[in-house]
Amino acid sequence: MSNMLNASLGGVAETKEAEFENLKRRIHSKLVDKLDLSRVGDLQGDVLRREIRLVVEHLCDTEETFLNRNERERLIEEVLDETFGLGPLELLLKDPSISDILINGPKSIYVERRGQMEKTNVVFRDNDHLMQIIDRIVSKVGRRVDEVCPMVDARLQDGSRVNAIIPPLALDGASVSIRRFGSNPLKLEDLLNYKSITPEMVMLLEGAIKARLNIIIAGGTGSGKTTLLNTLSSFISNEDRIVTIEDAAEVQLQQEHVVRLETRPPNIEGKGAVTATDLVRNALRMRPERIIIGECRGPETLDMLQAMNTGHEGSLTTIHANTPRDAVARIETMIMMAGFELPLKAMRQQTASAVDLLVQANRLQGGPRKVTHITEVVGMEQDTIVMQDIYKYNQDGIDENARAVGHFEATGIRPTFMHRLEAAGVRLPASAFRQRVMMRD
Repeated sequence: MSNMLNASLGGVAETKEAEFENLKRRIHSKLVDKLDLSRVGDLQGDVLRREIRLVVEHLCDTEETFLNRNERERLIEEVLDETFGLGPLELLLKDPSISDILINGPKSIYVERRGQMEKTNVVFRDNDHLMQIIDRIVSKVGRRVDEVCPMVDARLQDGSRVNAIIPPLALDGASVSIRRFGSNPLKLEDLLNYKSITPEMVMLLEGAIKARLNIIIAGGTGSGKTTLLNTLSSFISNEDRIVTIEDAAEVQLQQEHVVRLETRPPNIEGKGAVTATDLVRNALRMRPERIIIGECRGPETLDMLQAMNTGHEGSLTTIHANTPRDAVARIETMIMMAGFELPLKAMRQQTASAVDLLVQANRLQGGPRKVTHITEVVGMEQDTIVMQDIYKYNQDGIDENARAVGHFEATGIRPTFMHRLEAAGVRLPASAFRQRVMMRD
């Protein structure tokens, strides 16, 4: 009996939701017909939204509906989001606790909150509705997505990164991944509060930035590489001229003297593409004092290393790798992608002389993100790149919530670049490198 009752109530709820969606579609259609586009263009932001809200409220009054106050308010907000924003996504984008939004077709939307994945009740009307929202996102940054170009990288106004892939490549409807970079990005104080890094590690990284060491941040997807890059960049002097190069602009620098460059995909004829390699080569002619590449993932790696070796000290970039040693191996692979048949020893010499410090970020079981290694690249010994860990994080196990727990430790090794830090006026206490456990979870 109870099962029949639940099924009946579920059917009523579905019918009511379908009626609500039909009503929303009708009002939105009437709104589009009613709008004076020439006048809309003269209004800005909140003023425009207030004016359109009055029109929507009037349209609600003309419909013979029996909505209570909460349903009416929800209807008005959703029509406004459909008109100005990203439709059903607006509800998720307003939630600061969400770090990732993952859309697997119009009816299956997941979010990540505090390291945990959960399914939401948010849905799109159908795949066409989802495609309209994707087009709205990518068109704002001058990109396109269609059957000719079914994959696209874009960004939202708050800097959040968007990747979309549509049918026929995505079999169950368009798929969208949104990596959130909120209006209030994480600062070093936040990383310290979350125990992602220790004060001693921060002191060393601050000194390395000020002493113009070349730093590569390595890590897997979602490990916090870009967040770490943003926080470390806050130590760069306001006097430096910085050129940033990215596929989709997401690095948020606070300095004034910044030139931001972004790659461009090919047009509909397959021409006009501008790659990261092109931008790195052009950046060298722009008199940069530091070059920041959002992520090295191809042939631009060789140009980046050459820039680091030829007077652009203090440059920063990120790469995908699971350990510092893997990062060095991946750099070699990406140099080969440039098409030059360099001897292995020559490649390793380039890497060893260009890179001073590797910072490894990892996302551990249960969601916590940690800086697991700060590793110095010492140099070459025969055909091998010599590296040494200065600080590292060791996982001891998992807690009752299945989250990784462990401890940070100093290895007791004093970096060989200390004389460069001291020449830049950075003096770190000897106790910062004394072998010990620095912090436990």
